[in-house]
Amino acid sequence: MPCRIVRVPAELTAEGLLAWLSGRKDPGNDISATVRAILAAVKKDGDKALRSYTRKFDAPDLPDRFRVPVRDLKAALSSVPKDDLVILREAIEHVRDFHARQVEQSWWTTSPDGTVLGQMVRPVDRVGLYVPGGQGGETPLISSLIMNAVPAQVAGVIDIAVISPPRKDSTLNPYILATAALLGLTEVHRAGSAWGIAALAYGTKSIRPCDVIAGPGNIYVATAKAILVGEVGIDMIAGPSEITILADESANADYIAADMLSQAEHDPLAASLCITTSTSLAEKLRQSLARQLEKLPRRDLAARALKDWGGVLLVDTIDQGIDLVNRIAPEHLELAVNEPFTLLGKIRNAGAIFLGHHCPEPVGDYFAGPNHVLPTLGTARFSSALSVQSFCKKSSIIATSPDYLARHGGKIARLARLEGLEAHARSVEVRLEKNTK
Repeated sequence: MPCRIVRVPAELTAEGLLAWLSGRKDPGNDISATVRAILAAVKKDGDKALRSYTRKFDAPDLPDRFRVPVRDLKAALSSVPKDDLVILREAIEHVRDFHARQVEQSWWTTSPDGTVLGQMVRPVDRVGLYVPGGQGGETPLISSLIMNAVPAQVAGVIDIAVISPPRKDSTLNPYILATAALLGLTEVHRAGSAWGIAALAYGTKSIRPCDVIAGPGNIYVATAKAILVGEVGIDMIAGPSEITILADESANADYIAADMLSQAEHDPLAASLCITTSTSLAEKLRQSLARQLEKLPRRDLAARALKDWGGVLLVDTIDQGIDLVNRIAPEHLELAVNEPFTLLGKIRNAGAIFLGHHCPEPVGDYFAGPNHVLPTLGTARFSSALSVQSFCKKSSIIATSPDYLARHGGKIARLARLEGLEAHARSVEVRLEKNTK
């Protein structure tokens, strides 16, 4: 039995469901002390520490130079099949078109007394992107490079560094290099894990420090990013992948099983849930999961995830299911119902929403255009997908005139004194005194 079927609330309350899912937040492998030591070593010794960690854990014969020559990026375009390059170019175009709509403009407003108020939107100066190599560098997360680089570029960031853990022979997968070339990126370094994140944050002789770090990684990467919050901009602290599917009797059990498995194969902590009003669908789904699971290359991993964090939740009404969805606040939500657009307005909390029976989650992972870097572990209640704004900063603009201070200076001074800040009050009043003389 690959996952359980339970009725909510008869067998499991909503509170019990949330308590169960919260167990994914603390898998019991705290490595923060180890990661702090790595960060400190790279901050102190720079390239020496970075090279030592990389040679010890990734590439024993790593040359002194971390940076991949630009000629190697261009050469990779010849080593990747042309059909794959066409697909990559089209995916990049879709992602770029979507994110272009997110661009915010600076704005100004003026008053008759000459006051100018506004907001100036500017990209950060330098961004560091982390790209996992996957399974010994043979399953590179090229989609992550696209999803992180494109919004930074659309935001206007010119200075972008990419790091990725090298393979044992000190090379990076040609698909990473070719994708970087297609994106117009020229700075790619062979470095990974927490030491790579430390290099992006603190800088070394070879890798200059960055203002924002983005990109997924293993627990060492995630822990390093969490520790560095406040010292450098961090995209988000991503947890294990997750999907919740809200389905009615019109749903296809084989489709839903395939979509649940698409998340379960990510990670032993991945959560794959289906919420449905149909008892018949629930049973068909359980059977389909068992059949499809046997055919997966990562079946052992997916089976563990389904056993521990998978489930089919039976509810009496779709509205009851929507309430559960909003409380779970899933990373990915599929509305596998007959009329999905009629439910969309009721969804308050979800990272990305996929509508209908023919829009599986991988469409968003790779190709459609919206970003696949999404809030997990219930954080969709208050956070959003990676976007152009993740690589921007906003400055408030204020310009006031003598007339403005004459009309409002006394009020400002009074508010300052209510807070016990006499110097604040006097910085206004000294101008009032000058203007009355």
